[in-house]
Amino acid sequence: MMPGDDVLPKPEVRRIEVFRRIDALFDIERAINGKSSAERLTVRQAQSAPLVTELEAGTREQRAKLSRHDPVAKALDYMLTRWPAFTGFLSDGRICLTNNAAERALRGIALGRKAWLFCGSDRGGERAARMYSLIVTAKMNDVDPPAWLADVLARIAEHPANKIDELLPWNWCRPSGNLIQAA
Repeated sequence: MMPGDDVLPKPEVRRIEVFRRIDALFDIERAINGKSSAERLTVRQAQSAPLVTELEAGTREQRAKLSRHDPVAKALDYMLTRWPAFTGFLSDGRICLTNNAAERALRGIALGRKAWLFCGSDRGGERAARMYSLIVTAKMNDVDPPAWLADVLARIAEHPANKIDELLPWNWCRPSGNLIQAA
């Protein structure tokens, strides 16, 4: 506890302690950002797992003391029922602690929702969704979407069908000597 925490009501002190534990988890994640998944996993198992164990025990202890109608109890129930999903990052170094990347990817969908309302037909909406999925996939793989699409559309008719996976964003390599620039 920090000096002065003892003057806060006890529930508030407990909430502050929960936030400190969560902040410590994010501090660990910031320190391992950019490292390989194996390195992240090793650090998480050594440093994050004990914090998560303490966090779960403290959360369950606090939940037991609250009425089922208490709004805080509802929030704790929500968190505890999703505990296995939350702790997935402790067993797989590829998993992020947050879903911020996924939410950022979906932001464009939410912003464009009204513009896409009149795609012409259900089929047009499905095509737009497929295209958007391809564009976001390219972005997530650090590929310039307009350059990738221009190259793939120019090459796809001549490309062997059994090697179509070579054109997917995570496998795509711009052919040498072919300077395709996005308009």
